[in-house]
Amino acid sequence: MIYVGGVPFSTGSDDSSSSQGNDILMALMEHPALVSASSSFSAVQERKFSLSNDSHLVRTRQIKWVYIFQKEYATVDPSLVDLVGTDEATTCVGLIVRNPKSGMISVAHMDSPRIVEVGLTQMLSSVLDQNSDTILDVHLIGGFNDVSHQHENGVTESHEKLEGYSFPLCSKIVEILGKSINKFNIQTLHVLGYNTRQDSEGNPYPIFNGFLVETATGSIFPASFDGTTRCPDELVRRIRVTASFEDPSCKGRLLETYDTQSDKFVIAPCAWTKRQVHIALSLQNLSDSEILHMCSTSPFAEAPDFVDNQRRQWEYVLEHPDWRETFPSKQPRIFERTADGSWVRHPVRPRGSTFVYAK
Repeated sequence: MIYVGGVPFSTGSDDSSSSQGNDILMALMEHPALVSASSSFSAVQERKFSLSNDSHLVRTRQIKWVYIFQKEYATVDPSLVDLVGTDEATTCVGLIVRNPKSGMISVAHMDSPRIVEVGLTQMLSSVLDQNSDTILDVHLIGGFNDVSHQHENGVTESHEKLEGYSFPLCSKIVEILGKSINKFNIQTLHVLGYNTRQDSEGNPYPIFNGFLVETATGSIFPASFDGTTRCPDELVRRIRVTASFEDPSCKGRLLETYDTQSDKFVIAPCAWTKRQVHIALSLQNLSDSEILHMCSTSPFAEAPDFVDNQRRQWEYVLEHPDWRETFPSKQPRIFERTADGSWVRHPVRPRGSTFVYAK
């Protein structure tokens, strides 16, 4: 059930067809409270989160944070984590669910309508408490106008020929929230038209590609990250996102990476196939423009390091065609937080042998 401003929200329609999510989304996009909240969010200066020595912004390692990539989610305890966030979202949408009583926060980087229903269940597993009357705070940030013939508020005039990726994803999220027996108070809906601007050539792209959440207060800020803060195990986690599309066990699910109770990252084994190695070999010599158009849902909206990140993944897969080199004995890659807030790889013990460190 959806609430806005603590009040139950209804579109006034009993339609149970597949267009229900579209109707809910269109009505929410016009709600005065959410229009105002989105306008306020747009006016907030983006925070550049970095630990580089030459950064004049956030660079202290005393801050404990959790970063999630595309298709990942993490639930964090505010007593263990100060910040949680994501970026690199173009047509993807960040979903934040917070229990205002316990302070527990779950964040997901959703990239497809197919993972929304099970993904929300995964997120709620560590956020819900015994009190079924708890109204959970919800924020949706991301996606942009990658569809044609929109109204000013970023939705289309007709449901018949929806194009692009952002609208169907946003529609599915609010549809599942609306159908749930749990209560969700939507506080931020900074998506679609509210998160769109144009470059000098008229190409649309997102105003913000990411955000961070201050866990102590639940405050949300637009944010971007860099290589020093997209960690731990940045490259393997990127590859796991791609490899998961051919893994039946990952179908319709968000990827789990962070263990809430132990404050550790546990990267479960993932196998890249010979087909994926062949694809990496065939793509590595493409031009930057070709890579953007073949590998992105929004080639005009990607960050400057998108192509480089793609190339680094392919190079790794070609250097390690056997995934078991990365996951010896098919064991997960575990990272523990150190006293200064950084991450260290935990040793793995192959079955029947002494401790060794993976490469």
